[in-house]
Amino acid sequence: MKSKINTALKNQIMKLLPTVIASAHCDVPCGIYDPTPAKIAAKTVARMTQQLEELEVPKDSKDAAADKTALLQYTNRVVRRIQAKEEQAQLCKNELSILWTDFFKPAHLEKFPKLHEAFWKATKLCSTNKQEFCAEHAKELLDAVDEIAKMFYEAKGVPERFKAYKEITDKLY
Repeated sequence: MKSKINTALKNQIMKLLPTVIASAHCDVPCGIYDPTPAKIAAKTVARMTQQLEELEVPKDSKDAAADKTALLQYTNRVVRRIQAKEEQAQLCKNELSILWTDFFKPAHLEKFPKLHEAFWKATKLCSTNKQEFCAEHAKELLDAVDEIAKMFYEAKGVPERFKAYKEITDKLY
């Protein structure tokens, strides 16, 4: 009974309030776009790849319990880094997709004729880095994100910010 009263009251209040129709060019109408989250995610992919390369496989000993513990520790370290690499590659792909579909407009294609190709390559590299373990592909992803960032800052009319972006993001680790 109380639920019916609350619903009826809510409906009456809603009838009194004016209806406002809002529209936006993206999912969230904040207008805040930046390639930095994609770069941070790509740097994490590269870092996890580097750490995976540096992990040492445990050596056999004469103690089976110690061998098992060492193997479990190693496996745990590998799995955690692979999981982080996969999550960050997907995050990078999501961040790039936001820039591609929400920030860049058809008019930008005139100024940047390779815009779609750059995004297509970068998002494919995100997938490749999820599927494979390859330091070269991680580096290619970083370079692809930087290429998009350069176009982004030029499109915003602040190409000098690309230099600051590079100085900050290249020092993340």
